Amino acid sequence: MPKDIVDADRPVTPDRKQYHIEVGEDDVATIALLPGDPQRVRKISAKWDSFEEKAVHRQYVTHTGFYKGVPITACSTGIGGPGTAIAIEELANVGVHDFIRVGSCATLKREIDIGDLIITTAAVRLEGTSKQYVRPEYPASASYEIVLALIEAAEALGLNYHLGISASTDSFYLGQSRPGFGGYTFTESRSLIEDLQAANVANFEMEAATLLTLANIYGFRAGAVCAVYANRVTNEFAVRGEEDVINCGNEAVRILAELDEERRAKGKRYWSRGL
Repeated sequence: MPKDIVDADRPVTPDRKQYHIEVGEDDVATIALLPGDPQRVRKISAKWDSFEEKAVHRQYVTHTGFYKGVPITACSTGIGGPGTAIAIEELANVGVHDFIRVGSCATLKREIDIGDLIITTAAVRLEGTSKQYVRPEYPASASYEIVLALIEAAEALGLNYHLGISASTDSFYLGQSRPGFGGYTFTESRSLIEDLQAANVANFEMEAATLLTLANIYGFRAGAVCAVYANRVTNEFAVRGEEDVINCGNEAVRILAELDEERRAKGKRYWSRGL
C-alpha cells in the first residue's frame, strides 16, 4: 500500500496523525478541556505554567502543557455535536480518557444571573449526533468525579455556580426557541422552553449531550461547565464569565489529578474526600 493510502475506517494522515485534529500520541495529556471556540484554547493555555501549540486544523486548535505541574491538553471542538464527536474519537485514539467541556450557555431559570457558571450533571439529548451512537433512552450523565472536581474548583475560586441538567441542541436559533430569519418559528420550537422549565432543565447549550453520551459508552470520565451568556426568562444577553469558566476548568484538572492520587494511595476504586 502506498504511504499516502491509509485505513478508511479510521483515517489518519500519512505521518499517522489523527485526520481531523492532526495530533499524535505524544501530543496530548490524558485529560483535555474542550472549548467550542478555537480562540478560547489560547485563553485557556495562557494561564498554564507552559504549553506548546500542537496542531491547528479546521476548527481544531490543540495545545498541551502543564497547569500547576499537571499535564493538560485543550482542544477546540467547534459548534455542535458532530465536531465534538470527532474531537472525542480522535483524542481518545491518542490517549485522552478524561474530558471537560468549557463553554457558554443560556439559562432557563430566572434566578441564575448572566456570568454565573452552570455545572452539568446530565444532558437532554436534543441533538442528533448521540442518537447515531446509541438508542435515545440511553442517559447522557456526567462523571461524578469530574462534577466533584468542578464544584471544588468553583468553591475554591469563589465563583457563583449552579448544578443542573442541560439541554443540548443542534440549532442555536429554532432549536433553542429563538425565531429564525424573518421571524420564522413553529409550534414545537415555541413550546420548548416552557416544556424544559417544567422538567427542571437549567440551560441550553450544544455539546454536552454528545460528550457525555460518548464518554459513558467508552468508559471515559466527562463533565461540562458553562458560563451563562443569556437568560431566556429575563431576555438578557452579555458575554460574561468566560475567564471564570476557564479558571474553573483549569483548576478542576488540578483537583482531579489530586483526587486520583488520593484514590490510588487509599487503594480505592471510587473516591471522594470524605471516604
